[in-house]
Amino acid sequence: MARVPWPGFAFPLGAVYDGRGTNFSLYTDSATRVELCLFDESGAEERVRLTEITAACWHCYLPGVGPGTRYGYRVHGPFDPERGQRFNPSKLLLDPYAKAITGDVNWDEAVYGYRWGHADADLSFNDADSSPFVPRSVVIHDEFDWGDDHHPRTPWHHTMIYEAHVRGFTKLHPGIARKLRGTYAGLATPDAIEHLHLLGVTAIELLPVHHFLHDQVLADRGLRNYWGYNSIGYFAPYSGYSASGRNGEQVQEFKAMVKALHEAGIEVILDVVYNHTAEGNQMGPTLSFRGVDNDDYYRLVADNPRYYMDYTGTGNTLNMRMPYVLHLLMDSLRYWVTEMHVDGFRFDLASTLARELHDVDRLSGFFDVIQQDPVINQVKLIAEPWDVGEGGYQVGNFPPLWSEWNGRYRDTVRDFWRGEPASLAEFANRLSGSPDLYQGDLRRPSASINFVTAHDGFTLNDLVSYNERHNEANGEGNRDGESHNRSWNCGAEGETDDQEVRQIRIRQRRNFLSTLFLSQGVPMLLGGDEMGRTQRGNNNAYCQDNEISWYDWSLRDENLALLGFTRRLMDFRVAHPVLRRRRWFQGRPIRGSGVEDIVWLDCAGTEMSDHQWHEDFARSLAVFLNGRGISSPDSQGRHIVDQSLLMLFNAHWEPVKFTLPGERFGRSWRKEMSTSQAEWLDDIELVQAGESVVVEARSLVLLSEVDGPAG
Repeated sequence: MARVPWPGFAFPLGAVYDGRGTNFSLYTDSATRVELCLFDESGAEERVRLTEITAACWHCYLPGVGPGTRYGYRVHGPFDPERGQRFNPSKLLLDPYAKAITGDVNWDEAVYGYRWGHADADLSFNDADSSPFVPRSVVIHDEFDWGDDHHPRTPWHHTMIYEAHVRGFTKLHPGIARKLRGTYAGLATPDAIEHLHLLGVTAIELLPVHHFLHDQVLADRGLRNYWGYNSIGYFAPYSGYSASGRNGEQVQEFKAMVKALHEAGIEVILDVVYNHTAEGNQMGPTLSFRGVDNDDYYRLVADNPRYYMDYTGTGNTLNMRMPYVLHLLMDSLRYWVTEMHVDGFRFDLASTLARELHDVDRLSGFFDVIQQDPVINQVKLIAEPWDVGEGGYQVGNFPPLWSEWNGRYRDTVRDFWRGEPASLAEFANRLSGSPDLYQGDLRRPSASINFVTAHDGFTLNDLVSYNERHNEANGEGNRDGESHNRSWNCGAEGETDDQEVRQIRIRQRRNFLSTLFLSQGVPMLLGGDEMGRTQRGNNNAYCQDNEISWYDWSLRDENLALLGFTRRLMDFRVAHPVLRRRRWFQGRPIRGSGVEDIVWLDCAGTEMSDHQWHEDFARSLAVFLNGRGISSPDSQGRHIVDQSLLMLFNAHWEPVKFTLPGERFGRSWRKEMSTSQAEWLDDIELVQAGESVVVEARSLVLLSEVDGPAG
């Protein structure tokens, strides 16, 4: 007997269970008929025709349909690719609002809307049923016992981010049960959280967890889309990271992970990919958005809508000019904050989201909606401020609510420590929070997310071990990945027994880490860099779901000195508010000392002159940070006073003698750390004003004030 649906409601979109049944609603503006398809345990399909339409939303309510029910849609309408319409009811479609997805794509010809092998193949019509070969949407129950869970809401200037991969972080961890490794539950274990806690990170930034697909081209090569930048479900946590099952249980498991991290005071930031989907260009599969309403969901070429605008390098671009697409994005963001309790988002290729017509527009509808939304404007928002389109590099140009991955910080710090000429002025800007990029538009130093390495590119170990990429394992003839890495192998390519080369590499790793955590702004550490993780020279390991990408925890023992050095470095940052200023340096004298809040010095201990900043051969400088020059109060309105710090940087290949500045800066200084040594200097070693300190080749020395300035 055919099921008789109730009318139901247009909003909210998606499948919503209320304890007695489920309301289904799907937006499609140009469809002529919509069928809801329900599947039982045997895979048998039941079709329910939707007849209620409200504001282009097709909807119904089905009593007795509850959590665990697998479903999809078949959407009828014109198939006219040259007009941008690609409806095909033989293709089972994922609900764009599905909160859980189960199953993978079996790359049969049936998953494509056209026939293979034809001339102008994408114009042909493929009526083969895709149902046996595609994933299903799953009805879930949103209830979860959050207890007293709350957002840690770590202030930006106290934030230290750890970029990690859910699967890779725990896949080889010896202290975690095998069945939990590589899962949300594994990341929630005490062993995993202890590592983060001991480091002192305040937030973990996870590579994409929105449900994603493994491209056919990778599957054909025996590879997988490891990074996950191939989203197909913006509400559903990826089922492949679930230890408990793939029929909706992943939602509960993800929530339990967030709750456990919050209990440790660690925020959860998601790397989100709203710029494109896994359906690719006109030659891609028909899995969801393309079959639901192609010319609404995607940016098409204006004078030839058979083709897709590609600002992402992946074949398509979501159409943020359409209200319902923007609606979907905002509903997704709110869902992850309110229902999944995440604390922020890093937006992949965020410049794409800003494109109203062609140019990147800082005042686009997307930013306006974010600014006004009372949920989203309260969480951490991070932009990857570029895309592959014309004018897409927008570092420094996002609105005041936003922080940005600072690509110029990465490039400058790499250039400085590998000894590139004429980099001092640029390096000083990056060390002081990049005021040249962010100070002029009402933002603060926390607008700069500082990083030296990230998932895309070399690890820290490989940055100092390879001049060239070694991506042969990707199966693309070593043509993929960045060719200009600003790396330096220190004298030998890859692994070596040359002790001199190995020692330079060890020092360079400490230089990069020290610079990162001594800079103003928000530091982001690539997971595993603290223990020497290597990808064997692969700088584009997006498809390597194996030991190339997984964290090798045995390296933790081999690199205990590096791990201990990093922990002390991060503890030092926490202990010194002068490194975590909320507001910009002003360059003004501080009352009582007559010394500015920040002073740049040459090796002789005198202030840098204009011409010194631009000398090609100059690779050394010192910076004084005045602990009495913190103008902004703490959270309770109290004046903040810290020790003053003195940092001596030497990127030269020979030792350099630095003369400490006069007593008005400080009479006595304690050596805290030198990157030429593996351990922090626990024995008190004092240096007086005017005395000399030798900074070894390619190293830095950090000193803290013991006695105040004379006066």
